[in-house]
Amino acid sequence: MYFISHRGNTSGPNFKDENEPSYILNTIDMGFDVEIDLWFWYNCSISSGMFFLGHDKPQYPISDEFIEKIKPYAWFHCKNLEALNRIAQFDNSNYFWHQNDDFTLTSKGYIWTFPGNNVSSRSILLTKNINDFRLKNCAGVCSDYISLIRDNIYI
Repeated sequence: MYFISHRGNTSGPNFKDENEPSYILNTIDMGFDVEIDLWFWYNCSISSGMFFLGHDKPQYPISDEFIEKIKPYAWFHCKNLEALNRIAQFDNSNYFWHQNDDFTLTSKGYIWTFPGNNVSSRSILLTKNINDFRLKNCAGVCSDYISLIRDNIYI
């Protein structure tokens, strides 16, 4: 089962640090995958553009090397079309785009599943509920409370 931290959070929402690169690396070091918000943005001083992390806007600039380093653990939630286009150029990266869909398919064939929907063995369930009865019926779970969920499943 995949245990995926939502934006680097492991024990509840942390709006101050989520999506921040060192916060993401720390979460990976704790043994979790991470769902992170990815933008590709053009800046007048950078003619080719660059990647950023951030939920509501491009906030933290990151390099292609950073993407390569974290991509075995990353579930890239593309926030604009250019991010979706550019991340697809990284071999074996796992990415998706959605708005408010009940389900969306990731580039690796997993079904990103919003709370309240049915799950399958290919589903990645987004949940805040550490006791969600559906957790053992899916491929993985993504949450701000991922450490509590992992501990609860293995009790």
